[in-house]
Amino acid sequence: MIIPVRCYTCGRPIGHLWEPFKERVEKGEDPEKVLDELGVTRYCCRRTLISHIDLIDQVIKFKPMR
Repeated sequence: MIIPVRCYTCGRPIGHLWEPFKERVEKGEDPEKVLDELGVTRYCCRRTLISHIDLIDQVIKFKPMR
């Protein structure tokens, strides 16, 4: 849903890297190269960024009615 602030496995802060990663990949850059340039070297952190699916816009439609 929302990108985790820290990596689930190692605890390294990665939340601040999501927006630059997402923008550059949408422009057509290679995800591997983008992660290298952002300094994400651990495979657990790379996995978290690459496999994230942004679902917040779809889930917010189902908020409880008051």
